[in-house]
Amino acid sequence: MPTINYRSREIDCEEGTVLRDALKDAGETPHNGLADSLNCRGMATCGTCAVSVEGDVSEPTSGEKRRLSFPPHDADSGLRLACQTEVYGDVTVTKHDGFWGQHVERDEDA
Repeated sequence: MPTINYRSREIDCEEGTVLRDALKDAGETPHNGLADSLNCRGMATCGTCAVSVEGDVSEPTSGEKRRLSFPPHDADSGLRLACQTEVYGDVTVTKHDGFWGQHVERDEDA
């Protein structure tokens, strides 16, 4: 059973579970601020659930690649959409600053 390390918590989930669903089921959110209410509910259209993921997960979907290829995101940021990412092994997930979680560089400089 994979373990998700997120915000100092360890969350167990079934292999193949969508990351967003696992976080929500555990009472966590892959969103910042109002994005927790104002999001596409897993359709890969808003981009507010963008996170950094290290570990064994699915390959990016075409919808995920498309959404992460335009502002405020950057296709080269390495971010993933939690609503499209399936968990296959232990992972570490980081949510960055910004409404869409897009401020990867600013977090590293802080």
